[in-house]
Amino acid sequence: MKKLAIFVSGSGTNLQQIAEYFAPNPEVKIVCVVSNNKDAFANVRAKNLGIPLVMLNSKAKIHDFELQSQYEVSQTFDFQDKAFSEYLKSLDVDLIVLAGFLWLIPQHLLDAFTGKIINIHPALLPKYGGKGFYGHHVHEAVVAHHEKESGITIHYVNERYDSGDIIFQKSVELSETDTAEDVAAKIHILEKDYFPVVIEELLKSL
Repeated sequence: MKKLAIFVSGSGTNLQQIAEYFAPNPEVKIVCVVSNNKDAFANVRAKNLGIPLVMLNSKAKIHDFELQSQYEVSQTFDFQDKAFSEYLKSLDVDLIVLAGFLWLIPQHLLDAFTGKIINIHPALLPKYGGKGFYGHHVHEAVVAHHEKESGITIHYVNERYDSGDIIFQKSVELSETDTAEDVAAKIHILEKDYFPVVIEELLKSL
């Protein structure tokens, strides 16, 4: 069995889609959802999906996450502490999937899971990547620059935002009248259609 850990910061749409895609597959299991946002709707999704939720605290960002029974939090960790990567290793995690996770991955995690951390970015990297380019900020920039296409990039994660080796890209045409919301809708379709499939292919190679 291949085991996934999915990192989230927001609504968890990709988490939901990945979970639903692999639900019929007894050979793939999401062993935990890792969240750095106590208010993320992804936390609710994790509970509804019956997946253990791990909350992160970071010395770089002052948060005080308490164990919240409504989310059924199973563990809390300091993001910068090696105990977190040791915990994931104890779960025999094969692949870490960043699905709308906004923090830079610490070195201890990169060392523990070399070549086994991937991210999806809602643009065609290297365009519109890097710190500050996430979610609607990306789509607004694409529209502002009158791009004729956008898309998704699935890539390996390294010590810099959105700069790891590209695994997969898929583009979609944009029209001159598209708003940032229109672009987002088109990107969400690509994410649903391709992200779980690429994850499945990567798991086969591990």
